[in-house]
Amino acid sequence: MTDQGSTPSADSENLGVESLQAAETGFEPAARAIDLYKQYGEGETVVIALDHINVSFAKNKFTAIMGPSGSGKSTLMHCMAGLDSATSGSALIGDTDLSTLRDKEMTALRRDRLGFIFQSFNLVPTLTAAENITLPSDIAGSKVDQAWFDEITTRLGLSDWLTHRPAELSGGQQQRVACARALVSRPDIIFGDEPTGNLDSNSASEVLDILRTAVDKDDQTVVIVTHDARAASYADRVVFLADGQLVNELIDPSMDEILAFMAGVER
Repeated sequence: MTDQGSTPSADSENLGVESLQAAETGFEPAARAIDLYKQYGEGETVVIALDHINVSFAKNKFTAIMGPSGSGKSTLMHCMAGLDSATSGSALIGDTDLSTLRDKEMTALRRDRLGFIFQSFNLVPTLTAAENITLPSDIAGSKVDQAWFDEITTRLGLSDWLTHRPAELSGGQQQRVACARALVSRPDIIFGDEPTGNLDSNSASEVLDILRTAVDKDDQTVVIVTHDARAASYADRVVFLADGQLVNELIDPSMDEILAFMAGVER
């Protein structure tokens, strides 16, 4: 593993699973990728998005996934969240191998055990903020814990906006609704795909504080994909991808360390 803040060496793309996971011993994984491989197309048009990746995401920790455009970071997250299927290898949530699940079982897992925050918010425009927050539970026919709903919406500053529809909310407020939707069911893990990508700096800070608090106060597990070094600096750990492979990680990184490493990867 390269030193924190260093640029990758010529051999960094070939770092073994052991070196990349050396710092991972001693924790319980919330999710794991085992020899995860994903390709699109065939023959001369084949694109390898994930090239036999092995990585674990610690329970009750905040992890950021970074890398240049086309590095495979969003593909990794989508495979881990069951939004896309791998060509081979395994993606596990806890001890559940997603490749073994039938469609109904996958739907139930995504609904009951995963939270997902999208860059584009993905709110239903005809529903109020409150209805958007409880939508997954309503579809499942399960009851929302009202005390937890009240705590989350109060903490996120949404109490006065619960009857408003998305068009009546700012971008930051819409993303806070999306965060509340991900948090309200107390999922095993929350994934965020560029969750601050469409937000101004103040709104982005609010969302990142929400995710950091979810880990520190509520013992949640958060994994985000981001291109923003400032967003990644909120994480306990940053893993870097390039050309579909894991190339390095930083533990408790500063923004300067993240920027320095990314500059080397992008060269």
